[in-house]
Amino acid sequence: MKVISTKNNLQVLHEDNHLIVVNKRVGDLVQGDKTGDKPLSEVVKEYLKEKYNKPGEVFLGIVHRLDRPTTGIVVFARTSKALTRMNELFSNRETKKTYWAVVKNKPEKPQAQLVHYLKRNEKNNTSKAHNKEVPDSKLASLDYTIIKELTNYFALEINLHTGRHHQIRAQLAAIGCPIKGDLKYGFDRSNPDGGIHLHARKLVFIHPVSKEPLSILAPVPDDVIWKAI
Repeated sequence: MKVISTKNNLQVLHEDNHLIVVNKRVGDLVQGDKTGDKPLSEVVKEYLKEKYNKPGEVFLGIVHRLDRPTTGIVVFARTSKALTRMNELFSNRETKKTYWAVVKNKPEKPQAQLVHYLKRNEKNNTSKAHNKEVPDSKLASLDYTIIKELTNYFALEINLHTGRHHQIRAQLAAIGCPIKGDLKYGFDRSNPDGGIHLHARKLVFIHPVSKEPLSILAPVPDDVIWKAI
């Protein structure tokens, strides 16, 4: 049963005067799109408005996005100063992002670095991973490690070096390991909730204002396979 985030059930992982970090559920849309569905950014604004009894418009800056079928850490900025600095941290790759993914096929090596050139297809909103550079492609790089062998699946921990469109999904599909539930990238059947087993597990960065190191961990969704990891 899919549960969408609301101001009353929002999973807040960290909150201070400058930032709010939430654990995104399957189906939550980070930023408004053509579907017209209420985005997570609006839900967080409602939560802040109610909690702090704020009159008028609440400022909230979107720092980065997660694909709709994925789960895990999403950072929002509560001040324009924090937004500018967080944008710089992300674009300069001064954040350490760790993801967990569940795949059906075992990768050839227990751990490896994957380097591809990703080319985005705007028409069907996918990215294709190529072994060599092709026109309009962008370099994509990540490390993976098998962290657990389950009965029918393998759990991988992934560290991203670049932040490309559908990067983890496309790169894992390119080595024959599409993510569980990810029909778009070759998995054979969907998950009941329409999500995929890709979770933004951990984010480490220096706080944009206090300059303190922050390490945020997102609990996995309440699901038999995730709980087995």
